[in-house]
Amino acid sequence: MKLMRLGDRYGAKIPCIKHHDGTLRDASAVVKDISPTTLAEGALAKLAAADINALPVIDPKGHRVAPPVAQPNNIWCVGLNYSDHAAEAGMDVPEEPILFNKSSATYCGPNDDILFSPQMTKLDWEVELGIVIGKPTLGITKEQAIDHIAGFTLVNDVSERAWQLERGGQWVKGKSYPNFCPTGPWLVTPDEAKDIQNRDMWLDVNGKRMQTGSTDTMIFDCATIVSYMSEFCQLEAGDLICTGTPPGVGAGMKPPVFLWPNDKIALGIEGLGEQQQTVVKIGEAR
Repeated sequence: MKLMRLGDRYGAKIPCIKHHDGTLRDASAVVKDISPTTLAEGALAKLAAADINALPVIDPKGHRVAPPVAQPNNIWCVGLNYSDHAAEAGMDVPEEPILFNKSSATYCGPNDDILFSPQMTKLDWEVELGIVIGKPTLGITKEQAIDHIAGFTLVNDVSERAWQLERGGQWVKGKSYPNFCPTGPWLVTPDEAKDIQNRDMWLDVNGKRMQTGSTDTMIFDCATIVSYMSEFCQLEAGDLICTGTPPGVGAGMKPPVFLWPNDKIALGIEGLGEQQQTVVKIGEAR
């Protein structure tokens, strides 16, 4: 299934299923929302069993596209998970996944504005494959991982590199400003994403291609990441895991290139949809 949510940032959302005929169907009669709570209560099974032909068609025009799952309890990230990105960053390929967090307040819709603070000097982009966890996950094997994944989504792991790399402490400092995690538009369930480790991905800034890559160059694949993380912590339903980015980030350019107010970003992953954002000064966001 391909699932989407429509609605204003602070209002009620409309959960939707994409029909095979291309129409979007209002699934609110089946599940109240697609959220950490409803995922844990079997929302995906209910949606899969629904008569999609009987659900009303909804026109997405005029609606804000919300993240495909309501606010997660946790946003996890994997650093340097593409060998060619590690090379451009001048860092060794990790022997084990590098894990860190983003604040849950970074979570926003796929086309929401990216916020720019006057203290920012090195605002950067990262197209990433996101994993959404479907149920509590602790101490599982790689073979069990797929049964714990609700689906996959597109993420822009926005970063302020000066805060991340020049201000001491952990990477979380440069990853956690509001709207630093545009997510969506789709949650694509594993049955429609069996080739998720072979999906093209890209990102443009002001119409210029910056990142071109494929999930087939990930150092640690999705199942490995979920199993590995479950050794150290319990993943919860709805948790988002951002799995790393291919080369082409601004910090890796020679000379480096960074984002400024009014810059426009577009990105996508094959089969997971596209995003578009504009960088705006804090206080001027739509």
